[in-house]
Amino acid sequence: MEYNTAVLTACAQFVLLCFIGIKAAEPSGDGGGWSSGFRLQDEGDCNIDILDGFSLSHKQFIERYAYSRPVILRGLTDNTRFRSLCSKASLLEEYGARKVRLSTANTFSYRKVDIPLQEYVDDLLRPQSADALGSETLYFFGDNNFTEWQSLFEHYESPPYALPHTSGAYSFGIAGPGTGVPFHWHGPGYSEVIYGRKRWFLYPPDREPHFHPNRTTLSWLRDTYPHLPEEEAPLECTIRPGEVLYFPDRWWHATLNLDTSVFISTFLG
Repeated sequence: MEYNTAVLTACAQFVLLCFIGIKAAEPSGDGGGWSSGFRLQDEGDCNIDILDGFSLSHKQFIERYAYSRPVILRGLTDNTRFRSLCSKASLLEEYGARKVRLSTANTFSYRKVDIPLQEYVDDLLRPQSADALGSETLYFFGDNNFTEWQSLFEHYESPPYALPHTSGAYSFGIAGPGTGVPFHWHGPGYSEVIYGRKRWFLYPPDREPHFHPNRTTLSWLRDTYPHLPEEEAPLECTIRPGEVLYFPDRWWHATLNLDTSVFISTFLG
């Protein structure tokens, strides 16, 4: 009897991932063709301020959040057109043959691999096991060729609240459920999910979290997070399409994609 290798692989992954909290779920809303049927169910708590964009002036943003704490803003921009262009069918038609640069999903992202986007989607865009090492996980985010992707980025409406003496640089990504980047820090910026959901964990600069730089966020969530004393708990929240998370300069943060997700960040430098 002959077996379909791809089906067997997917079934094996599903059995493994059920043990770490990923379950098959009914499709909900418009996933842009990216929904795989595998989702992390637990969105966790949210202890970050969530505001409607129209209720916060630029002056208030600077005074309350820009240099002191994260905030999530809803309805800040209208990226309906960009969202349509980021559907699976649209992206693969336009960019499928173009190479994208993948990075290992550990804190320092040492290894880079260039492959066609179509190959990444077909062969590597899948749920991740909690036992996978960051150095073994290739992740598409950040290393975009701006010349080749300009026709897409020109349709993105970035958050309007700028910081003095900074300009924005885009980083675009696509990743499967259970993937993410472990704790790291850099300059300030915004993160927006176009499809899917992304869970965030953040600490201020003077509170370095306990983590292993080569263990994934999913393994940290399973092995470390449940045992944190209250005083070591992170700020956290899950963002969805239409929501933008702002993180200040040098804040530690880790991310976890709960679904197959398409996302874009605006780094302010």
